[in-house]
Amino acid sequence: MGRWSRRLAPLLVQFAAVVDGEDVLDVGSGTGSLTSAVAAVAPSSRIVGIDPSAPYVAVARAHYHMDRVRFEVGDAQHLQFEDASFDSTMSLLILNFIPDPEKALTEMTRVTRSGGTVAAAVWDYGDGMEMLRAFWDEAIALAPDADAKDERHMPLSRTGELAELWHRHHLQNVSETALTIETTFSSFDDYWSPFLALQGPAGAHVATLSASDRELLRLRLRRRLLGDRPDGSIALRARAWAVRGAVSPGY
Repeated sequence: MGRWSRRLAPLLVQFAAVVDGEDVLDVGSGTGSLTSAVAAVAPSSRIVGIDPSAPYVAVARAHYHMDRVRFEVGDAQHLQFEDASFDSTMSLLILNFIPDPEKALTEMTRVTRSGGTVAAAVWDYGDGMEMLRAFWDEAIALAPDADAKDERHMPLSRTGELAELWHRHHLQNVSETALTIETTFSSFDDYWSPFLALQGPAGAHVATLSASDRELLRLRLRRRLLGDRPDGSIALRARAWAVRGAVSPGY
């Protein structure tokens, strides 16, 4: 899923209404997709990205050589910043992977100034990710017990769930919207090969299949996505839910 984050990041930055000159925190910055999008529209802003993965932080540091941008190893549940350190705090596609998202949002709110913006986006793993919906529909048709692994069960990935979380933390002027991009695969193999690389729950499921069952799943997916036409590009919708809110005065 990571290769699509760079296309989604500018949409979240626009939705969050980042203002040039603001101090911005990118929580779960990975290799820097969201930080890059913020830097592009806010050339005077100071941006800090934190991520628990030292290798990701190393990659981000190697790619971004700007004094106003820095990356640190850090835990969203225990942010090492003073209260009200940032004008805007954001996270892209990571909140539902954090063990305690409630604690992470408490920390994100704490380090954001009164009136500042806290915003996040997560993939809609139910109906919004067509690449995964196709996979799981076919996988479950072959093995109904695979339903328990379907990412559609992930928390915070359905409409209204992020907004509810923001309201519970007393953020003001809460707004939720859908951000949609198109994911284009150059061929069926471009779609299928990541599942063979043990990526995410879908890849883990493929790893449990026998060679014959794996081939049957591959053929079903190819038929679903290409029909009777020759191999070629495949365009699928990818939707994320995004939320933003303002920190209450005196939080």
